[in-house]
Amino acid sequence: MHTQSARSPRLALLAASLGFVIICLDVTVVNVALGRIRETLSASSTELEWVLNAYTLAFASLLLSAGALGDRLGARGVFACGFAIFTLASVACGLAPGAATLVAARIAQGVGAALCVTSSLSLLNASFPDPRSRAKAVSIWAGTAALALGAGPVVGGLLVDGFGWPSIFLINVPFGVAGIWLTLAHAPDTVRNAARRFDLPGQMLAIVSLAALMFGVVESGRRGWDSPAVRTCIAFFVVFGVLFVLVEKWQRHPMLPLSLFRNPVVNVSSLIGLSLNFGYYGLMFAMSLFFQSVRGYTPLETGLAFLPMTAVVTVANLVSGAMTARFGYRLPMVVGQALAAVGFLSFGLIKGSSSYLTITAPLLAIGVGVALAVPSINTALLANIDTRFVGVASGVLNTARQIGGALGVGVFGSLVVGASSNLVSGLHAAAMLAGAVMTAGVVIAIAGLKSTRSTTQRERHASSV
Repeated sequence: MHTQSARSPRLALLAASLGFVIICLDVTVVNVALGRIRETLSASSTELEWVLNAYTLAFASLLLSAGALGDRLGARGVFACGFAIFTLASVACGLAPGAATLVAARIAQGVGAALCVTSSLSLLNASFPDPRSRAKAVSIWAGTAALALGAGPVVGGLLVDGFGWPSIFLINVPFGVAGIWLTLAHAPDTVRNAARRFDLPGQMLAIVSLAALMFGVVESGRRGWDSPAVRTCIAFFVVFGVLFVLVEKWQRHPMLPLSLFRNPVVNVSSLIGLSLNFGYYGLMFAMSLFFQSVRGYTPLETGLAFLPMTAVVTVANLVSGAMTARFGYRLPMVVGQALAAVGFLSFGLIKGSSSYLTITAPLLAIGVGVALAVPSINTALLANIDTRFVGVASGVLNTARQIGGALGVGVFGSLVVGASSNLVSGLHAAAMLAGAVMTAGVVIAIAGLKSTRSTTQRERHASSV
């Protein structure tokens, strides 16, 4: 084991970035493999939705508790443990003989991802005690993850076409092994807070409530909204959701302090974050099926078809930062959502025989719009939250975004499955819904936020992922 003096902050940053990169990569890389997974495992469209949503559901429901675990046990050990779980689960995904096994392995991946993400920022905080160095490290950490999200479809297409769909999971193994070694060798441990408690009742209620919601939404495409099973799940979501709120109100150490929601910025940022991910990840799922089932594209061609949308993310993130610094965080938030709304509504004109240029224009509008808006919600949160509660507030925002992504895949998937005889009509309905959600987000941003120029260093370096 390395001594404290032998530890390298740069290698600790590399470890944290590796973990975040492969976790973000797995959010988008799977989309282009859906067609091959369906063929190889004889998976239904509903099972394909669960391949995506099982990961996101576990990730979202455990984020807040994973943060508490890192505080109590030390970030380095929790990060390494999460990285190990994620790596082993990736092997299980690549070797899965059927859809059910793949979904179970994806749940394990989500568990590992939650442990990694919540601890990675704590590791950077401990590795870079100087504020200026820390801000630069966080920018690198966030930037590499943004590139991973954008590169996911193309990387996935290359791997699936060249080595088969299991390769998108097995490629995580060497990165996982390297990341674990770098973490144990070079990342300093954080101060352990023995007073930090794990909220088991709240965590269990959150899992049951969110799982019921996801099952109801995903299964609605196959069973219909009037199905007893779907209605029961929605009822379970409401009942257990209410119980969760009551438990968190009474808990001495809640995983979700309800007092946070007295701050309107937390509410607005979380709602907008949820809506942005709802549209973006729902569209990625539906368009992957469109490109492969309607247009007959290979996985690589599908990844390349997404490239214009994903390639603009990094550039638009930089533009968003400049706009925020000059005009405040509300302008890019409003402009971004408005642009994304126009893109989604434009999908009503898309046909199966439409030219690629006709399809690309709305994709570009959505990619630029989402990339403009996402940094601004992080900046708004950092500008209006007491520094003592930034970690918990960020956890709330990231949880809302993950739930939005899972709901997007579920709702888009149910509409596409419900229109299986004409996938394009289902895509139209889903895009119109997303356009309406984005429009509502514009109204929420205008009415619910007062914009101020971001002048502090921590705002300028707000995470764009």
